[in-house]
Amino acid sequence: MMNTVVLTETFPEPPFSKKEIIRYAGGGECDKETEKLLDEAIAEVRDALSYKVCYCELPVRVENDVCDFTAFSVNSRDLAKNLRECDGAVLFAATVGSGIDRLISKYSRISPSKALMLQAVGAERIEALCDVFCKGLKPRFSPGYGDLPLDVQEKIFGILRCDKHIGLCLSRSLIMSPSKSVTAFAGKINKRGSL
Repeated sequence: MMNTVVLTETFPEPPFSKKEIIRYAGGGECDKETEKLLDEAIAEVRDALSYKVCYCELPVRVENDVCDFTAFSVNSRDLAKNLRECDGAVLFAATVGSGIDRLISKYSRISPSKALMLQAVGAERIEALCDVFCKGLKPRFSPGYGDLPLDVQEKIFGILRCDKHIGLCLSRSLIMSPSKSVTAFAGKINKRGSL
């Protein structure tokens, strides 16, 4: 296993997209009551969020359906298609922290509608963080999407040491904690041809 340099970064709060939050909550009309619930959820969750990413850059060579990152290889037709034009890849893990999980758990007992809205806020927040981090990279591709096996998570966690760097853990059943977290590959085309 090669010695990979893992970097960490904490981001400022990205702008909230109420439209996206409502979409994650199940869509429909945003009446005054729903908007009030949404505003309350955002206000309550703001101080509970952190925006952290750990990542590394890896060379990638794609041959047929195999993506060779030197440190490990992955057999996935869909990932190979995503990275085919790239000479490097950014492997990353992102999380908005465990504070939102505690709020969702609290409100699932006392206000299911608020818990649902908090779930939607969390989904929008982690996507917003990934969008900010991946700016300038090719579209990200996560384990469990397309034909990329979910167990690739174990390789990602092994390389990035997510628990040490951003407090993100992986269970034996491949569930991430905190739950509002993402791991992914994002392709990179290097102008000079090297990382």
